[in-house]
Amino acid sequence: MSRPKGKTRKRKGEFGYFASEKKHRAAVTALLFVIPLGVFFAAWIYLKTRMTIWTVGCVVGCLPGCRSMVNLIMILMRKPMDGNLYREIQSHAGNLVMSYEMYMTFYEKSAYIDAFAICGNEVVGYSSDPKIDTEFMAAEAQKIIRKNGYKVNVKILKDLRPYLERLDSMNEHRESLEEGIKFKPDEKYPDLSRNELIKHTILAICL
Repeated sequence: MSRPKGKTRKRKGEFGYFASEKKHRAAVTALLFVIPLGVFFAAWIYLKTRMTIWTVGCVVGCLPGCRSMVNLIMILMRKPMDGNLYREIQSHAGNLVMSYEMYMTFYEKSAYIDAFAICGNEVVGYSSDPKIDTEFMAAEAQKIIRKNGYKVNVKILKDLRPYLERLDSMNEHRESLEEGIKFKPDEKYPDLSRNELIKHTILAICL
């Protein structure tokens, strides 16, 4: 049976990911706590005491729930992308490989990235995060992507209008940007194009 429209869980990199992931992680966290706590109270009622091996097992059984709670708190702190902003960027995206709603994390710094466009060796992002260090985030992302075998140039913009103009330019020159780039499909992801593999690499360093 197909799922009702609007109920499908969003994947990382899709618009609506944070809102969808909050609901999903909340449900998983609740379930991971309900099961051991249910066993604990059932054993307490039945045996009339908490001092049993069941209590020990339930405490251990709460550990996955605790880990899930940490992940839930991290995602709850993230603000979803504005719908109007998404539609405006998407209207300029054309045939580019795009990624949306990303919270990119490194040891030194983290920042919210609204969108990335990938075409050939050009990776251009836009961030509405007023605290972002664009040069640092772009440089660190570029290092990781290049370590994975893709000689890209990463740039992150804080002004929307220049970003939209950059998307228009990338679309206009898409064939020339991709011309002459050698690409060997990844055995793990044989169906993904080079641009999609770069996107996959970017998402791997995002929350």
